[in-house]
Amino acid sequence: MKLSIEKPGGIHLIRGYSAAGVRIDDRLHAASVVVNATTVIEGWPPRAISEATEADLQRVLELQPEVLLLGTGRRQEFPAQPLLALLYGARVGFEIMDTGAACRTYNVLVGEGRNVAAALIVERD
Repeated sequence: MKLSIEKPGGIHLIRGYSAAGVRIDDRLHAASVVVNATTVIEGWPPRAISEATEADLQRVLELQPEVLLLGTGRRQEFPAQPLLALLYGARVGFEIMDTGAACRTYNVLVGEGRNVAAALIVERD
């Protein structure tokens, strides 16, 4: 799905997503990726939420978001209990949703000037 929104003030926006990956600004990311207004972390390791580790989430939390959107691929899937405990302990607001919903929500929140990060799993067949 292609997303259209004007890019306010040089922030990173998600322009589209599909089975091929996530397009951030003008670049297609064919693997899992993390994005916030000022940073793109390419090659985020998990290829499925079941593969995510505490170290993977710590890398995202280093961005110090107020809100973390965890896009879990084609379907909403909740991470293992230790990962949920890590997120609760970090005292950060978080939402778990499919990657498409996380992309759309990220654009809305970053467009409002919110301190949001999206950790997006791109599932490859």
